[in-house]
Amino acid sequence: MLVEANGLRLEALVDEPQGGCAAHVLLIMGLGGQLIHWPPALVQALVNAGLGVIRLDNRDAGLSTHLDHLGKPNLGWIATRAWLGARPRVPYTLTDMANDALGVLDTLGVARAHAVGLSMGAMIAQRVALAAPQRVLSLTSIMGASGARGLLKPKARVMRAAASKPLDTRRPGGDEALARYYLRFLSAISSPTFPPTEAELRAMFAETQRRRSPDSVATQRQLAAIVADGARAAQLGRIRVPTLVIHGREDPWVPLPCGEDTARRIPGARLAVIDDMAHDLAPVGHPELVRRVLAELLPFLAAHQPAAG
Repeated sequence: MLVEANGLRLEALVDEPQGGCAAHVLLIMGLGGQLIHWPPALVQALVNAGLGVIRLDNRDAGLSTHLDHLGKPNLGWIATRAWLGARPRVPYTLTDMANDALGVLDTLGVARAHAVGLSMGAMIAQRVALAAPQRVLSLTSIMGASGARGLLKPKARVMRAAASKPLDTRRPGGDEALARYYLRFLSAISSPTFPPTEAELRAMFAETQRRRSPDSVATQRQLAAIVADGARAAQLGRIRVPTLVIHGREDPWVPLPCGEDTARRIPGARLAVIDDMAHDLAPVGHPELVRRVLAELLPFLAAHQPAAG
């Protein structure tokens, strides 16, 4: 369903157990991702646990509003300004994206929810907890980072894969070139122990294209919001909601020290390191990795349900 929130049209999907639920979980997807990229087994496990699950397409992703009029950001200039401690102008901020998520809760009439974010979504979820702690039952930051300078150092092979995106996919064969790029990149950030198959990746890419083809300029606007959000690191100490930080031991895109740093900065946060997991819970989550994440996530959510009545 499309909902009006924060001046935008945002696509949201709600799954609830029969007979109602004690609480809702807000799932916030990562860079360029869509709500269909959450593993169905993870969503179903949350519903089976008696939780309502709210997924949304972030702005500039999926079926939500794409802000094409804001153009292509100068990521090099934004990164330089951020590194120097300045506040670069960006098309929008992670706080704006957090307000989108809160607006979805408002529209759906959900007063409080568990905030669960993945990668960029983890950073947005942190911003939700900072902006409106009274709306957050708990915070789960999966494969995220604090925004602290010098920590986010992807492996060289992953950077090479990320940089190999075709420049013009409108030419003949462009769709196949784009598919090969995403297969290379997603394979590069996936678990070496539990990798997705090429067939699984191709099927997910085809489903994504049918819904809304990846938009590289829109993704760059999201990336600009991440790069410009360096102040968040110093603010995480203000978070007082129960927090779980989940990170893959083998993550080559947002390396484990990022998760360790996030957990150190949030008072009382618990760090759960998932063996054999890389940066690959989405868009194709291996059943074993989903199981390991749920083994940490479900007991944590159950421990922080709202009081009855």
